[in-house]
Amino acid sequence: MVHRRELNGEEIVLGNQGALWGNAMTWWDHETGSIWSQPRGEAIAGPLTGESLELIPSTLTTWEAWRTAHPGTLALDIAAWPTAFALDDMAIVVDLGSASAAYPVPAVREAGVVNDTVAGVEIAVAVDPDNEQRWAVFSRRLDEGTVALQTTPDGLVDTVTGTVFDPFLGVGISGPLADENLDKLPAFTSFPDDYLTFFPTGRIWRG
Repeated sequence: MVHRRELNGEEIVLGNQGALWGNAMTWWDHETGSIWSQPRGEAIAGPLTGESLELIPSTLTTWEAWRTAHPGTLALDIAAWPTAFALDDMAIVVDLGSASAAYPVPAVREAGVVNDTVAGVEIAVAVDPDNEQRWAVFSRRLDEGTVALQTTPDGLVDTVTGTVFDPFLGVGISGPLADENLDKLPAFTSFPDDYLTFFPTGRIWRG
């Protein structure tokens, strides 16, 4: 997950605190020494306890899958060990403040796309049928109304208008709403067993 390092108009500097909370990384901020939970982006100890950072859209995927969608991307190349995280083992988490939900990746792959509602927001959770390492969460709300999506070989198709959208970028490809784009929503991946530690009132989508 990726958070904006701005709080109340001020940029904060974060470091790895070294301990785990709920089996996940914690940070500390250089200004106040407060301790932050990485998954929640929330200060859990210190002067800033209860403050939260804004979650911004990001994705866990392979470099190859990312470069296919964004060929002009530059990346920091440093010596490191291969990641032990596999997308198949994760759930896609949508946290909209007043409510959250987790969508196990294998179940989303089987469904192709999940039409759901979280905190009153109509969303779609999709895995790209052309590359199962790419996923995205979109708002299903457009000016013309709410789309209902299903997966086809062409992409995500609105069952009402027949409009086809790119399953990773949300861009309209063809049909009556081809000039529209689905807004990508912030989401992140988590191990399903850890999800309820951070979101005890959340729900796990089972299909």
